[in-house]
Amino acid sequence: MKQLQIIPQEGSNLYGAMVSKEIALSKANKGTFYRSGAKQRDRAKWAHKQYNGWVNLARGMGGLVLAEVRTKAGADQEWLLLHAFLGFLDRHFREQLLAVNIQFHE
Repeated sequence: MKQLQIIPQEGSNLYGAMVSKEIALSKANKGTFYRSGAKQRDRAKWAHKQYNGWVNLARGMGGLVLAEVRTKAGADQEWLLLHAFLGFLDRHFREQLLAVNIQFHE
């Protein structure tokens, strides 16, 4: 499992922008992440079309976004899902990001 703290630039609603982008990409039949869990306030669960696993997202205090990357395929394959998620952040939200902190857990 990998836990990420995604720190946005000041004044950015990064969590809302991420959820909106995922919805827009899904409606256009593009993108590789899709909502896989029940709709909840300030929380989302995304799965990936190619990699077996999921990303749990939560809105934190001060605009912080918390993400947890998990996979059923084992730790040796978890980096693929992490790589895809970091790519999603970089492609769509590069200008809104201040930092991404990653914590590695077994």
